[in-house]
Amino acid sequence: MAKSLFIAPTSMHSGLTSVCLGLHRALERVGVSVGFYKPFQQAVHHGESVHNEGKDASVEFVRQHSRVETPEPVSLKKAQQLLNRGKSDYLMELIVGEYQKVAEQVDVVVIEGLVPDRSEAYIARLNVEVARNLGSEVILVAAPEDAEPAALDEELDFSARLYADPSDPDVIAVILNKVGQPVNSRLSLKGAPEKPPEDNDYQSACKVFSENRFRLLAQIPWQPELLAPRVSDIARELDIHVLNDGQMHTRRIQKVAVVAQSLRNVVDTLTAGTLLVTPGDREDIIVATAVAALNGVPLAGLMLTGGLMPHDRVIDLCRRAVETGLPVLSAESNTYETAHRLANLSAAIPVDDRERIELAMEAVATRIDTDWLQRHLKVERQRRLSPPAFRHQLSERARAAQKRIVLPEGSEPRTVQAAIICHQRHLAHCVLIGHRADIEDVARSQGLELPADIEVIEPSEVRHNYIHAMVELRKHKGLAPDMAEAMLEDNVVLGTMMVALDEADGLVSGAIHTTANTVRPALQLIKTHEHAKVVSSVFFMLLPEQVLVYGDCAINPDPNAEELADIAIQSAESAEAFGIEPVVAMISYSTGESGSGQDVDKVREATRIARDRRPDLLIDGPLQYDAAAIESVAKSKAPGSQVAGKATVFVFPDLNTGNTTYKAVQRSANVVSIGPMLQGLRKPVNDLSRGALVEDIVFTIALTAVQAKQAEDAKRG
Repeated sequence: MAKSLFIAPTSMHSGLTSVCLGLHRALERVGVSVGFYKPFQQAVHHGESVHNEGKDASVEFVRQHSRVETPEPVSLKKAQQLLNRGKSDYLMELIVGEYQKVAEQVDVVVIEGLVPDRSEAYIARLNVEVARNLGSEVILVAAPEDAEPAALDEELDFSARLYADPSDPDVIAVILNKVGQPVNSRLSLKGAPEKPPEDNDYQSACKVFSENRFRLLAQIPWQPELLAPRVSDIARELDIHVLNDGQMHTRRIQKVAVVAQSLRNVVDTLTAGTLLVTPGDREDIIVATAVAALNGVPLAGLMLTGGLMPHDRVIDLCRRAVETGLPVLSAESNTYETAHRLANLSAAIPVDDRERIELAMEAVATRIDTDWLQRHLKVERQRRLSPPAFRHQLSERARAAQKRIVLPEGSEPRTVQAAIICHQRHLAHCVLIGHRADIEDVARSQGLELPADIEVIEPSEVRHNYIHAMVELRKHKGLAPDMAEAMLEDNVVLGTMMVALDEADGLVSGAIHTTANTVRPALQLIKTHEHAKVVSSVFFMLLPEQVLVYGDCAINPDPNAEELADIAIQSAESAEAFGIEPVVAMISYSTGESGSGQDVDKVREATRIARDRRPDLLIDGPLQYDAAAIESVAKSKAPGSQVAGKATVFVFPDLNTGNTTYKAVQRSANVVSIGPMLQGLRKPVNDLSRGALVEDIVFTIALTAVQAKQAEDAKRG
């Protein structure tokens, strides 16, 4: 029977939704089978209603990330009507029935309570009734801001008494959210204040924790970056005219600057993430903004007020700056009224802002004491590895590996940002190839600071060190020193030589280079390891409920049986290296002995070879995709197979089948895929999509670090 956790806020602005979703993510990432239920949909702020079109944000976010059924919440208005008509029993019966739909699918259900409201006194009673009728244990969520420990003790004690049963208190733990939040923390004329230090040690200072009355399950600091809306969000919420879309759907507002001073006093406000608000006839400010944009400063946007527009010649002068992606908005209200409206934007995250909700969920999930919670709930991990669990394990393995990863595209903006993130998260020791001044300028233009201890290699100063070694590696091909010197002008080749000579553990490239530019030097200089017959690739397919491995979908057009067996073994080893239990299905158009022909015979022979070489692995084939993936189909098509219906590694017979399948699944099911990750090389080199997001690059660097550790262990073994 599923355990349930009722998450109850102690105040109006505790950040309940972020905490519930973060708790869901924290349990999911450690492999717990978890569902979500929100009994009631609360009345929403006008801005939230505009963004979400009447949909409940919590429910929509969970539906985007999970296939576990999440029922529609009952409207608070309907609940109030039933209570007023004396039908509370019917209301609770309805709630229990909807809860059971979730509970029968999972081991733990996270239940989001109602936020207390002074105008709706019955809300506290509803929370208590739901928790009791569902047999839930309660976790309180409080936002102490800068409260003294004694005041927080009193608040938590009062809230807990609402749920307490004299013989068995229901409240088991507390999550403190937004710790250190300043009183005025919303977007204002001065922007969001700096993140303050966390002065209070609530764990030892509060009696409810020090006397072990409740477990302090998490203490989550206030993070101003979680407030940053996209420019498109404010345009939508305030119904403001858009003069130029630019990158309004991705640029975020870190601060608002109302500009009315002379030009020389404005320069310091032209920084990354700033929304400049100025009257539409301040042409000097408009031109200065255009100059900043042309210099690579990613301003959030420019908002012209008073319904005024600059002269056409000024617009023409600024056209190239606007083409850099600068969003330009026009408000009919004057500057003061516009700034006031901006300061009162909804703090709710729109349902279509996946990036921001991911940040909010991670901020909570990474701080939850899941070890204690699992022990308390007495739940086991799932056999299957979920996408959050995969990403979490990947990060942990990369940190443990501590590998040196070279990034040849050292001044590419996404790569610079990814390197800084990896440095901050300790995922890898990143080495950027490029001119330090250029890289620092790129970082500064994005509102970032390049850490002083992040390694940068000036290519012109080191190229000559690799000429002789490269000639030696390619002497069988007749490579001359002058040719080697010319080839080393390519930073990808330079970085590959660093890896080949064991000066770096791996390489990541491809944000601005083709796959061939990345892979060819690796094949020439690093070469395959002694146990590999071919270099192949895998994609990690992050399905909602588990991560699957697909190989080979990127490198080998038509491998023979021997090569296909090698790809299967490599893919199984890659799965195991990243925490996925390898259950290998050799895919074909027929299952078992039902088909014949050259193609299916090749898969049958590859299966035999792979089993002979690795009898310890679960490998079966030929299997049709549905027989490999779906247990009900497997029972009829391959009833004796240990792999059918349980496969985690899918090995395709040729590139045509593999690439078509991976793209069909990725696009049709809206699945995130990580890869291609190359396998079979002596040391790891990985390619990026030229459309890769910063987070994609971060995870690819982490993958490469884990691969490097695997290669090192194999060499020692």
